[in-house]
Amino acid sequence: MSMNQPQSNYSYADYLESSEEIRYEVIDGQIISMSPAPTPKHQHVQRELLIEFGTYLRGKECSVFGSPIDVCLFANQTTPNEKIKDWVQPDIVVICDRNKINPQNIVGAPDLVIEILSPSTARNDRVIKFNNYQKAGVREYWIVDPSNEYVEVFLLQNNRFISSGFYTKEDSIKVNIFEDLSIELKHVFQR
Repeated sequence: MSMNQPQSNYSYADYLESSEEIRYEVIDGQIISMSPAPTPKHQHVQRELLIEFGTYLRGKECSVFGSPIDVCLFANQTTPNEKIKDWVQPDIVVICDRNKINPQNIVGAPDLVIEILSPSTARNDRVIKFNNYQKAGVREYWIVDPSNEYVEVFLLQNNRFISSGFYTKEDSIKVNIFEDLSIELKHVFQR
């Protein structure tokens, strides 16, 4: 596939066959995001969150992954790549069902998704991806703003995301998919 083709009806098979070194996300066969490399602050926040989750999950059933990793939200193990028309690369995902982890991607809804805002992706993270994560059945969704140092948490209830809280650098967030994990945001947003 070439990026010069019309931007519609892409499949995951097209993406895998591409010789171009471009990462992008697709919803309903249309490219929604081709992002430049994240800023140092974005990378710092992502790294600190990965450390928190990675340390907690060591030796447990669930796994944490950081971007870039393809998440095929509405696929399963038997979905042919030609039929996959939706994939995203969240900044962080937690997967508790090992059957969703393939050698090249994740299939199905993660248990938790964290998106770290950047100016070029904020609308996608707040609207397009928000709606698709909700539709796919993601249990917990965090939107992290590294510039303003806050986190919004949404929990899936009756197939809808409900706001669970707004947290600043001074707060601790209870990770709802786990009984005994809280994250101190002063560690995540440290300078």
